[in-house]
Amino acid sequence: MHDFVTLTLNGENRVFDGVPDGGLSVAGLLVLTGLDTRKVAVERNEEIVPRSRYAETWLTSGDCLEIVHFIGGG
Repeated sequence: MHDFVTLTLNGENRVFDGVPDGGLSVAGLLVLTGLDTRKVAVERNEEIVPRSRYAETWLTSGDCLEIVHFIGGG
């Protein structure tokens, strides 16, 4: 098994090294990118991933993700 995953993230090809043996989940990706799971919406291969499924949605090389980060303010 490879210890890296190649993804298209918001239109940019990215390689994530040091992927655990079990793989990389959406939740794991958000941790790697420093994003708060409560403040983002994730689309994987043109399908919205429900926040409740971030930890169980596994990514594979070639997946295309769009991540929108919500910023509060007034």
